[in-house]
Amino acid sequence: MLKIEKIAPSSRIGLNLHKAEAVNPRYSRQIALPEVGAKGQKKLSQASVLVVGAGGLGCPALLALTAAGVGRIGIVDGDRVELSNLHRQMLYRESDVGRLKAEAAAERLRERNSEVEIETHPVYLSSENGMEIIGGYDIIIDGTDNFPTRYLINDASVLSGKPFVYGSIYRFEGQLSLFNHLREDGVRGPNYRDLFPEPPPAELAPDCADAGVLGVLPTMIGTMQAAETIKWIAGLDGLLDGRLLLFDALHLESRHVGLSKRDDNPLTGATPKITGLIDYEVFCRSGSADESIPEITPAELSEKLKRGESVRLIDVRSPEEHRAFNIGGELIPVEKLDPDSFCSEHGRPSLFYCRTGRRSGKVVQRLIDSGAENLFNLQGGMEAWKRIINS
Repeated sequence: MLKIEKIAPSSRIGLNLHKAEAVNPRYSRQIALPEVGAKGQKKLSQASVLVVGAGGLGCPALLALTAAGVGRIGIVDGDRVELSNLHRQMLYRESDVGRLKAEAAAERLRERNSEVEIETHPVYLSSENGMEIIGGYDIIIDGTDNFPTRYLINDASVLSGKPFVYGSIYRFEGQLSLFNHLREDGVRGPNYRDLFPEPPPAELAPDCADAGVLGVLPTMIGTMQAAETIKWIAGLDGLLDGRLLLFDALHLESRHVGLSKRDDNPLTGATPKITGLIDYEVFCRSGSADESIPEITPAELSEKLKRGESVRLIDVRSPEEHRAFNIGGELIPVEKLDPDSFCSEHGRPSLFYCRTGRRSGKVVQRLIDSGAENLFNLQGGMEAWKRIINS
């Protein structure tokens, strides 16, 4: 009688791994998954992914994609490493402070996996370069933290026929979805403008610099973005096409919200109004900013300074933020700015700035309400200044 020996589950796994290791030992545990296999790993090695933003979301996504063996990875980020980044952006070290994020990140990633081609774009994504950069990759990961760039990514991805993986974070909460996915029937899934056709009002989109963020949350959401990207490349099931994942890190709970395509989507709706990339700084400001607050755009301020006009610059951020990057002037943190003791300078405008223009805008409004005059807010703050003037 033929004796058949049962093979323990661990032995089966060992056989699968041995078979996988003949292909490439680096990815053996991933190839051992029947859903991935050598075929899926080959797809990953032939794929290209663009990560826009090498910050809290981008860092873990870049690490995971590099470790997974994605063939070509692009990094778009014109920012430099700041000390405040280090608690949530694990690609960087203290010695990297002041370096371009794209270059520092690429250096770490190449050390992790020399088989992956890392491309750097040390610039800010803009209406001028968006189509060209995004058009060179298979799928896009949104690792940004501002609405102008997020809408730009969405529109350029849709116009280029590229899917993109959306992620966002705030305090203890994160969101994730796959947008513009080409389905088997040849129809594209929802995109970001089906979720938000227009930018939300400022009060519904608070600044993380004000509200804070749990340091591990970006790592969790960024890693999920990488997982969604790997699933898309390898052709796995369970994609977040038409679904928005809401994640609560405080209670470790998550839920899904269904998304559908909207007829009033200005890009892909019944009567599209957008046929090309637009001025996203203006678009994201309209309808969401308090028009009663006097503002000066980065371009206007830059011209004033070039002409030698006298402008009193006041930074209301923290000392650490000021040291990392500033455009000069006085440092008066928002919590130390007392309306009763503040004095406007006769004939000389006072220009207040912060990271996004939200904190400084509130300061300007409070001072105006107390009777101060000739005050202005820097529209879009340092983020807009860097994108528009320093790009």
